[in-house]
Amino acid sequence: MSDSQPDYSQPEALEAYFKRKAEQESLAQAQAEQEAKELSAYDACVLKESAQVKELIAQAQAKDGHKD
Repeated sequence: MSDSQPDYSQPEALEAYFKRKAEQESLAQAQAEQEAKELSAYDACVLKESAQVKELIAQAQAKDGHKD
């Protein structure tokens, strides 16, 4: 085995590897959840703005309908 490769034949080294791997996966999952929350907040904002635009369009069409 070369010196650059960790020696996973030792239980302590293998345990440390799995612990680091679990921490990395946990961080990746937390980041993915945070991105999902941010996307959800963005989606909510877009939906709110879209509803306001539709309301303004409906008001404008109603005004045009009264003029005729």
